Amino acid sequence: MNQLVTQRTVLDLVDEYDEKNAAMDDAIASFEAAFSRLELAASVQGKYVAPVTRHRPYVSASELRSNLLKSGWKAIYDRLQIDMIASAKDKKLFERTLEQPPELTFDNAKATFGDYLMRPRYHILRGLAEVFSDLDQAYKSHSKVKIGVKGLPKRVIISTYGGYGSYGRDKLRDIVNALAAYQGKPLMSHDELSAIEAAHGSNEDAVLDRRTIAWKSKYREGEYQTLDRGLTIRKFSNGNAHVFFAPSTLLDINRALAEFYGEVLPDTEEEDAKHQTSTAVSKDLQFYWSPADVIARAMDVAGIYSGREAPAHRVLEPSCGDGRILDELRARGCRPFGIEVHAGRAAEARAKGHSVLTGNFLEQPARPEFDFVVMNPPFYGRHYVKHVNHALKFLKPGGTLVSILPATAHYDHQELQGQWTDLPVGSFSEAGTNVPTGILKIRRPA
Repeated sequence: MNQLVTQRTVLDLVDEYDEKNAAMDDAIASFEAAFSRLELAASVQGKYVAPVTRHRPYVSASELRSNLLKSGWKAIYDRLQIDMIASAKDKKLFERTLEQPPELTFDNAKATFGDYLMRPRYHILRGLAEVFSDLDQAYKSHSKVKIGVKGLPKRVIISTYGGYGSYGRDKLRDIVNALAAYQGKPLMSHDELSAIEAAHGSNEDAVLDRRTIAWKSKYREGEYQTLDRGLTIRKFSNGNAHVFFAPSTLLDINRALAEFYGEVLPDTEEEDAKHQTSTAVSKDLQFYWSPADVIARAMDVAGIYSGREAPAHRVLEPSCGDGRILDELRARGCRPFGIEVHAGRAAEARAKGHSVLTGNFLEQPARPEFDFVVMNPPFYGRHYVKHVNHALKFLKPGGTLVSILPATAHYDHQELQGQWTDLPVGSFSEAGTNVPTGILKIRRPA
């Protein structure tokens, strides 16, 4: 029901834009006629003595239509509360779009804002996850953000905290606004920033808990009653600032991240050492297909590019599922080979023309004949460790393995060593999970 109401509101805005755009020529004609009537109002029998204005006003139809177009897009932007729910990165993209907006139609509005229109809660949570994952590696740990696990830091350090427009100041604003969106509070205002700066100028902590802070700028001064944000900002002479979270704020961060990441990948310490040498298939395969952007990123990390004139690479994909990674490998001119334990998904991959063996990868004898291994192994109980270690045995000397893994593999467990690349927050959301992920790259010595 909420979706229908939101869509109808956007349609109303598009309809208003269409009506005013169609009536623009009449509006200009009416304006010019009104000016002529004004001139007549200042004369008797049309006897002009002097101009009623210095210049006869001129309006440009193209400029008016440009203003109307931008106004229509901004109205939809505000109606959908993009400032409140969008991540900082997405807001910058939207702002660039609104500088030179396309034609305002419902289809274009849906293409631009559609996911924010349909899933506002998801984007509130994703925006918070994006901000905090850049602050501390603990926020990338699925096990540490679970409710009841005491793993989140009570403070974060912001570097280069200077004047307006500095990296640190922008980062603080992102923290405050991400929390505000989740808590339903107003976004950070200019006066709030001025109050924080005033507290720091008096060598005091800026405590945002409804207390009043007196502030003074070059042009004005006043008092600002802070909102209860549950934050304390302490500035240091080395240019850094520490942001401390009150217990209630830390709980909100914990709840938001746990809701976003979900309980779908129990990749924690529940699988003890006795399972580490087992070749049994994971009791829960946790099949999440690889989105196209993730696959492209993995190929780039591996160094597998299109248009190569050298002989085609031989590439192995263990646990290949329905063949999405195999598709991209073939498109990039490789000779891929897949192994998949699930008979149905193996059949889907073969139906697309791929060479796929149906079987448990961990039970396949290692043959060191592949230039690359590209893999997205099962995550459950850190089964990925066994999969990656076995896959390394299939590489030729000098070969390269890249594996998509949960971020805990790098930030918590560290059982596999190599070059790590974080994937963007929510990279697997379309596949059914928001767990933080990354790509591990390992080269086999020549």
